[in-house]
Amino acid sequence: MSFFTHRPELHITAEQGVLNAPAGVLRSGDHWHVFHQYQPQLGAPARWAHQFADRFPFDWDICDDAIAPEGDEIKVRAGAVIGTRGGSTELYFTSITEEGTSIHVAEIEDIDATIEDISEDALAVDKHVHRVGEVVGNRDGFVDFRSPCVVARWDHDEDSGESLKGWLMLAVAGDQDHPQLMVLDSYDRREWNLRGPLTFAGTTGLEAVERLVSPRIIRLRDEVDGIVYDILLVTIEHEGIDISGYLVGTLSGAEFTVKTPFTRLDFGHDFTRPRNTNISLADNTNPTFESANIFGLMNGIGRYDDPSEHLSLETEGWVNCLSLPRVTTLQDGLIYQTPAPGLPTAVRTSERACMYTALIDASPADAEVRVELIDDQGNVAGVVSHQGDMLTFDRSMNPNHTGEHVAEGPLIAADTDAITIIVDGSAVEIFADGGAMTMASRLYCQARITEFRSSVKGDAVIEQESEIFPLEYPKFHGIEPELPGEADL
Repeated sequence: MSFFTHRPELHITAEQGVLNAPAGVLRSGDHWHVFHQYQPQLGAPARWAHQFADRFPFDWDICDDAIAPEGDEIKVRAGAVIGTRGGSTELYFTSITEEGTSIHVAEIEDIDATIEDISEDALAVDKHVHRVGEVVGNRDGFVDFRSPCVVARWDHDEDSGESLKGWLMLAVAGDQDHPQLMVLDSYDRREWNLRGPLTFAGTTGLEAVERLVSPRIIRLRDEVDGIVYDILLVTIEHEGIDISGYLVGTLSGAEFTVKTPFTRLDFGHDFTRPRNTNISLADNTNPTFESANIFGLMNGIGRYDDPSEHLSLETEGWVNCLSLPRVTTLQDGLIYQTPAPGLPTAVRTSERACMYTALIDASPADAEVRVELIDDQGNVAGVVSHQGDMLTFDRSMNPNHTGEHVAEGPLIAADTDAITIIVDGSAVEIFADGGAMTMASRLYCQARITEFRSSVKGDAVIEQESEIFPLEYPKFHGIEPELPGEADL
């Protein structure tokens, strides 16, 4: 039996300590650059780490840290990363001092230089990152700006119809109990104009929500009507848990006109604070908005979480991971999420990850397809159930999750019912019905998952199924793994 660890292999984790949140993601050429906020140990000031992958976002190398507190800073928190038309990279982050929070920027002239000559010191700060300073502080009666999202501006001049150059920023301001979402813009990325607090036109589904945080925005072309829409990603902080979702519509000035009200993005136990992936403008001069990539934090409590209670910290010295990148598309006003290309091959060539895919028919009444996750001691560690109109994931039979609630989410009518399950250490991600439903959950197993045991109830049918395990798995698993095509996902 091979070495067992809770640490995922294909997902991003902190080298040590507590991963707090994704900070910003940039694709530059064939490289994925992911920056995340973390604490090297419990109680340590938060800082930014940097990891990169070449071509496929599953094999991550750790670079030197990008940003650490300086001067009177207490900590630095999450923000955004952009690649400019001139080829430089800019990091927008939240700087926290005793006086409050503000938005600062740092610059990297050559992002490729950051993946060379990595220091052996785990806390070394990259010499290629140069701080510029504060760009958004208290103004116009609003205080404590933080959590910036920066994207290339896509407005059009009302007279000429031409695209406007410049940049758009979403941020949060105000105290923690009554945060406000703010909209700003800039032509030079140093002087930012405050458009004002974000307002909505139409029904949002957020009318009773008091704490809305972590705003992010992407653009997608709807595959049904062909129209390009703005997608606002937000997180609700409600009674100690995080609920992340999206609204579809159009942002004009500081007003968002709603087409699709708030819709939950993931129904698992552990997904929050999604982040967009920016593409360097040197590589993306004519975007089509056909798809986007998003990452989330696999922790359903967010900033209310107590890292000291996590089994992975107690046994292995680390806490939390990011979700796998999700290719996000828009179809008839709804978001669909699927794993990034290359995942089956990444699982097959990994040491510990495994994967199950199935095409099913669970449409008849009372039909159910059930998939049990079996560890190498023969125990059921978790159960995924597709019931036609509902997807569930139950981990309560696991001794490390005794009595926890069953995650469940509604399924919409689909041409083809399908399930994809990825198990990577303590990270489980489930995609159903072509990405119409996703679930991300932490699963602290007692041993390694070595089998996906499927069964049906009622008139349900499994039309096709396959398992993927690493090359050394068959030595004790007794099967020859099949490798499905990307289309099966």
